[in-house]
Amino acid sequence: MSTTRPYSPGDRGPEPSGASGASEGGVPAGGASGEDVAAPSGAAAPPGGRQVRRLSFDGASGVVPLARDFARQALYAWGWLPAASADQRAAAEDVLLVVSELVTNACLHAEGPDQLWITCDNKVIRIEVADRGTGQPSPRTPHRAGRPGGHGMFIVQRLCLDWGVVRTPGVAGKTVWAELGAPA
Repeated sequence: MSTTRPYSPGDRGPEPSGASGASEGGVPAGGASGEDVAAPSGAAAPPGGRQVRRLSFDGASGVVPLARDFARQALYAWGWLPAASADQRAAAEDVLLVVSELVTNACLHAEGPDQLWITCDNKVIRIEVADRGTGQPSPRTPHRAGRPGGHGMFIVQRLCLDWGVVRTPGVAGKTVWAELGAPA
């Protein structure tokens, strides 16, 4: 498990309240549940531009389906859906599953999620869930496939290129992140 990041937690541009979603340069990507968030000024844009979407869970109920719907809308906006091949469909389903697992873990173990960030640079999708919890997520060891529950971080570990936890000194909570590769 890694806790490194390609950018610092506060280096995501402005943070408007509510849901938001973005493409490089702050150009709106549209969508009912999101606005675009500008990428950091001076940041080198990957081919096709880095796109960022943010969802705030402030006062929301039914956060897991809300997060999945938000992620699904981002995948449509970014061209991952509708999928043209079985591999592309599987990659999109993996993203939705990881979003569900990270948000569910925040609900079960960390007083609920505060925000969900989804970033796409055409090669990698990064999912981040911020919460107020103090615990350290980790896959259960040993993993017992036949038992109910306790599979969330094992699933995240198996599906993702990398994942980790970021804590900001002096700030309550943490951000759990995971990265998945785009289909070829």
